[in-house]
Amino acid sequence: MREKLSRFMAGRYGVDGYSRFLLWFSVALLVLSMIFRNNWLYILAVVVMVYSYSRIFSRNLQKRYAQNNRYYQYKQKITGFFKRQAGYMRQRKTHHIYRCPGCRQKIRIPRGKGKISIRCPKCHTEFIKRS
Repeated sequence: MREKLSRFMAGRYGVDGYSRFLLWFSVALLVLSMIFRNNWLYILAVVVMVYSYSRIFSRNLQKRYAQNNRYYQYKQKITGFFKRQAGYMRQRKTHHIYRCPGCRQKIRIPRGKGKISIRCPKCHTEFIKRS
């Protein structure tokens, strides 16, 4: 049985990160369609699931590889944004983060110093802010 499956999957793309995401997304849509009793969500879930399985069994390896790379690029942008925001939240206890009015460079200033003159390291613009 295992040999038959391996012969069938030979030359096929298989499961990757994007396929896994699509399968979980379709399962979430199915659950939502059951909760809200919405036929359109059910149809969308089935379409997404069929598309995911068509990717898994596809023989066009280059196209699937390119799609998976694009998925990881978008995922990296989104997770990177949230990681940066979490880092900013951790720093807010001890520092202020200002933007230079000249070049929009972010500048980190320690809290509790009163009004200070800040000099941008990039464009050397000076501005006054409370720390």
